[in-house]
Amino acid sequence: MKYKITLNGKTYEVEVVEDKAILLAEYEAVAPQTAPATTTVIETSAPVAPVAAQPVGTVSANAVKAPIGGVVLSTISVGTTVKSGDVVVVIEAMKMENEIVAPKAGKVTQIYVSKGATVETGAPLFEIA
Repeated sequence: MKYKITLNGKTYEVEVVEDKAILLAEYEAVAPQTAPATTTVIETSAPVAPVAAQPVGTVSANAVKAPIGGVVLSTISVGTTVKSGDVVVVIEAMKMENEIVAPKAGKVTQIYVSKGATVETGAPLFEIA
């Protein structure tokens, strides 16, 4: 079993196999912040620790939800026209790339996640109209 443990501001990824714990990764914990009224984009060349995905605004009941938790590797852009079965989001979970596809044809009207974000199972990913 794999566990994520946050202790004193650091997050540890630990795997327990046959009663032995193995440290997989260690990184600084990032506390979720409330979204400001306006969003400012800051470009940086330094790597940034993944932050949990936070849906912006209201989420429609038609939003496609994550079937598995993991890290978002890629998304397509809002406004892209897709066919049923086209890949919209790729999530890495347990070292596997999971393609999340469009359930119907249409135009992507909203993307709720960004590259590098961590999502939980059932989190909204995108909407298609």
